[in-house]
Amino acid sequence: MSKRTFDLLCSGFGLLLLSPVFLTVMIWVRLDSPGPVFFRQVRVGRHGKPFRIHKFRTMRVDAERAGRLTVGVDKRVTRAGLFLRKYKLDELPQLIDVLLGKMSIVGPRPEVQEFIDCYPPDVREMVLSVRPGITDWASIEMVDENQLLAGYQDPRQAYIDVVLPIKQRFYLDYVEQQSLVTDIRIIFATVLKVLSR
Repeated sequence: MSKRTFDLLCSGFGLLLLSPVFLTVMIWVRLDSPGPVFFRQVRVGRHGKPFRIHKFRTMRVDAERAGRLTVGVDKRVTRAGLFLRKYKLDELPQLIDVLLGKMSIVGPRPEVQEFIDCYPPDVREMVLSVRPGITDWASIEMVDENQLLAGYQDPRQAYIDVVLPIKQRFYLDYVEQQSLVTDIRIIFATVLKVLSR
């Protein structure tokens, strides 16, 4: 089975199976704070092509004015957003992006251009040779990234100097060793990580 076929089956089945969850979350987000249900942001996709990622909105509508990184206990996060972020439910709308062919279920997480520009050229070329994913080993290992960044005076620089190199190592390993078996292992590891929280 090809990776794209696997993605189509998983995203289609996931959207169908989780439709009651989608509806519940959409109502909750709408009632919890003013603003749209979905958060859309331009990320860098395969071969450097930009696309708009879908997430459930977890912050106030003006949140990006204060920066793109979430650090520690961020007051911009809504009450619903705290729960959605903890259990990664805010990522579920990316199943739409997988269905549209912009993303894969498993792959390197898509970054904004600001941080892609910080990648060494050879690393950037390899990471962007595959579709970005909803989950990967880096997402599992760095699940509390915002707490890590809270320990630094300059969270943005810490993200560039400390977090990005760790993520890049995971990304490169995935690109070099990707397989359907690896994808299934990462999906199960992601579910177990979320449930353990």
